[in-house]
Amino acid sequence: MTDPEQIPGEADAPLPRILGNTGSLVASGQESSGALWRLAEPGRQLDANLVRIPPQGAVDAHAEPDLDVLLLVVDGDGVLGSAAGPCPLEPGSLVWLPHGSVRSVRAGESGLSYVTVHRRRPGMRIQSRPGV
Repeated sequence: MTDPEQIPGEADAPLPRILGNTGSLVASGQESSGALWRLAEPGRQLDANLVRIPPQGAVDAHAEPDLDVLLLVVDGDGVLGSAAGPCPLEPGSLVWLPHGSVRSVRAGESGLSYVTVHRRRPGMRIQSRPGV
């Protein structure tokens, strides 16, 4: 392993850091649903969320027209629905959801927790109209 003091880099470069532990977040959010955690660091190029679906809950069929999404199951089980048919999900399942693909997610009896990662959407900016 390389000694961290020997890794070259700019003195003012951003530093890698541990943001949390998915196991702890899932354990503390067992009674919750929706986003248990969101990546919120300033200047980031990615968005990431830890999502919890309660037992037998679902995310209805939808398509993301612009962004590919990576989904990693961290707890529970469920089913990914797509035009290719249902695919079982379990801890460790790593799924690529290409932009434009229609998909749904249904949690099993113990619920389902997963991390999603995708390119960050550009923020909306207020600009003056041309010629004004």
